Amino acid sequence: MLDDFFVRAVLAGIGIALVAGPLGCFVVWRRMAYFGDTMAHSALLGVALSTAFEIDLMLGVFGVAAIVAAALVLLQRRGGLSTDALLGILSHSTLALGLVLIAFMTWVRIDLMGFLFGDILAVSRVDLLAIYLGGVVILVGMLFLWRPLLASTVSAELAEAEGLSPERTRFLFMLLMALVIAIAMKIVGILLITSLLIIPAATARRFAATPELMALLAAGVGAAAAAGGLFGSLHFDTPSGPSIVVAALALFLVSLLPWPLRGAARDPAAEASR
Repeated sequence: MLDDFFVRAVLAGIGIALVAGPLGCFVVWRRMAYFGDTMAHSALLGVALSTAFEIDLMLGVFGVAAIVAAALVLLQRRGGLSTDALLGILSHSTLALGLVLIAFMTWVRIDLMGFLFGDILAVSRVDLLAIYLGGVVILVGMLFLWRPLLASTVSAELAEAEGLSPERTRFLFMLLMALVIAIAMKIVGILLITSLLIIPAATARRFAATPELMALLAAGVGAAAAAGGLFGSLHFDTPSGPSIVVAALALFLVSLLPWPLRGAARDPAAEASR
């Protein structure tokens, strides 16, 4: 079954969606979409450094994204600039540095379009193994961080009073995002990774009354978008990564219809604190 490139692509898309959905719920609740973009843009610098030093691509991307997360935490502690300004600086500078380094490496050929917009149809069995093993690590991490993340999302002061260390929890959450970006880069590309975190979670939010239900629905919506986008790409001969994002957008637009039974108008994370 895995000899078929399209089957591998569908399995890869579903594997990423199953972890990106629950993680994306916290991105939506904590208003961290811009941070997700910053981490994704830093992935290109990881690609450039991985190529230059001949190290594993996923490891290089994860390492750079983790360094960016740590840099953000340190710069926030120093003060002087708002978080969105710091994110803007880190986002655009890492992307630019990656492009400049790639331009200097004339001795290697890098498929820049593939990294920017994904090449899910080229996923190998080794890539599938990395996606699902990484997914297991992320889901286990989410299980351990679920309660402190939820508490600090509702109220950082309350979480600190309960001894849950919200700052450490936030940094560990950033590392999980870095890992998602490292394994998802080949699926939808650097410029579209954040969409798999945000759109399924935003869609699920309109129907979920509890955080746990929203996480499950987000994973399901992401998986449906991945499969639907790939079949649409095959039928209409469109780029695979963008097609997955368009499918996710279509599901989000459907969720905006006036459904009679939906849990949305409130935030599941806030409801969980009551």
